[in-house]
Amino acid sequence: MRDFFSLERWLPGLAALLQYQRAWLMPDLRAGLSVAAVALPVAIAYAELAGVGAIVGLYSCILPMVVYALFGTSRQLIVGPDAATCAVIAAVVTPLAAGDPTRQWQLVMTMTAMTGFWCLIASRFKLGVLADFLSRPILMGLLNGVAITIMVSQLSKIFGFTFSERYLIERILNGTSYITQTHLPTLAMSLTALLTLLLAKRYKPSWPSSMVAMVVTAALVWALNLGQFDIATLGAVGSGLPAFQMPEFPPGLMRELVLPALNLAMVSFVSMMLTARSFAAKNGYEIDADKEFRALGMANLAAAASQGFAISGADSRTAVNDANGGKSQLVSIIAAAVIALITFYLTAPLQFIPTAALGVVLVMASLSLTDFRGLWALRDSDRAAFWLALITFVSVLTMGVIPGITLAVLLGLFQFLRNVMRPTDQLLGMDDEGVVRTLGDNEQAKAIPGILVYRFNSPLTYFNAPYFKRRVLALLVQDPHNPRCLVVDAVACFTHQDISVMSMVGELHKELKRRGIHMVMAGRHGQMSQWFKQAGIRVGEDGIILCPDMYQALRMTRCYREPVFKDDEVVESTTDTLLSRWPQDDELPDSAHLTRPCEQEAGTTPV
Repeated sequence: MRDFFSLERWLPGLAALLQYQRAWLMPDLRAGLSVAAVALPVAIAYAELAGVGAIVGLYSCILPMVVYALFGTSRQLIVGPDAATCAVIAAVVTPLAAGDPTRQWQLVMTMTAMTGFWCLIASRFKLGVLADFLSRPILMGLLNGVAITIMVSQLSKIFGFTFSERYLIERILNGTSYITQTHLPTLAMSLTALLTLLLAKRYKPSWPSSMVAMVVTAALVWALNLGQFDIATLGAVGSGLPAFQMPEFPPGLMRELVLPALNLAMVSFVSMMLTARSFAAKNGYEIDADKEFRALGMANLAAAASQGFAISGADSRTAVNDANGGKSQLVSIIAAAVIALITFYLTAPLQFIPTAALGVVLVMASLSLTDFRGLWALRDSDRAAFWLALITFVSVLTMGVIPGITLAVLLGLFQFLRNVMRPTDQLLGMDDEGVVRTLGDNEQAKAIPGILVYRFNSPLTYFNAPYFKRRVLALLVQDPHNPRCLVVDAVACFTHQDISVMSMVGELHKELKRRGIHMVMAGRHGQMSQWFKQAGIRVGEDGIILCPDMYQALRMTRCYREPVFKDDEVVESTTDTLLSRWPQDDELPDSAHLTRPCEQEAGTTPV
């Protein structure tokens, strides 16, 4: 009960701050100021991407950063507006808002609150394992697609025209006609912002280049009165505390946000965990995924309460924090305080920031999301992962962000189910030293005459139990030496009790007994005895033989060491026959395929 109410359980960030060391203050102060300098222009740019005012982007930084500092377990992670998050929000909310800026803002806040609730529900049910659900190939394809989508959408700000099409493909196809509509003063301002940003990166890498670009372009607009040339700027930003407002849209619209908010929660959490885990590993501590889910949920609820939009882990700002020596969650609090000071008292200069500069900042930020070289490298290392990433990438470009994310999640789920339902399997033999090895992996490993030793490389459950049975029977039929004993490696596949699996084992044992073949289970002796007893399956001499391990199983079959290799000619014949007559697709009723060891080493996936 004491642990239930402990500070470490509910507020791990605050618990860490209570153990703060004075030596960390100066590094944290330096890192906090640097993070604020980077976060400020990015927040404004992402607010434009989400289709809301610049002040909303600032609101999205302040309270969420403080809340995460109290609830999060990462000492380096900085939360805030994120390119992928804002792209998802814009893709969902913009069509529903139908051009009404007030409704757009309210729908954004509602979707943010829903995202926070989904994260809290996931944390309550300890679904932090979902951080591993969106595989890196899926996330790679998703982020590349989102980056391209953002960059194309920002071309309108950079060149000074307006897209009339909603989808990316149509925009690209009509690109020539849009280029002819280029507003030259806006393009000149975009080139100025780009040049300033690149020069700052080149000659002052310690400076926040995005901030420098915005300051320079805003100063030019103010000093030279460039507004007379129709260069679009942010205009009046406003200041002060956010004013609470009740939603003023049909309740039916909320139904349209439920599933997109779930997708957003998933993507935000996965990307945040990748960032948090990488910096935690670098600095030598661990991340609690379930607590991070709760922290993300609380931060998003804080964003909605402060009239902001959904946030996630920001890898660029986290990198700035780490590069400047940030030691604790105090960095987030300091950065939030600086942004709050600017939001409340110093927003007047923001009105001169040209939207063209924001477009350039977003394009440069999106470039950090791209990794086409890494995606292409998957082609040689993991062909299945390459196609999964490529399909996700193309789906995001052609169907949109939300449908692309949904398809990517489904593809990942189907790939997982396929690997579990149709896993690899091996036949085992023994070398001259009496060590059990996979046939084909070692030239010295030889099949054991009269015994078929089988390993199924996946936990047995109701949807792959029939496949297991068919695999075993097919292998027994293919063996010309008529094995009299089947030894199954129970450690690899019998991981939990399943009624369907026990029923299958009982049926398989009856079939093998009818053929005069003994069935031996090697490993998990205690668990298997209990499970078989509960299922009514006989064990012992008249039933399934249970052994503590594989070597004991082979001893019990009286085929250990010397008896096994008594006749080398027979052994070689048995091994060659098993490998040459490996069951293929057309030999099994469900197109099952036994992966040969040589194929597994080459990374070939069964088809």
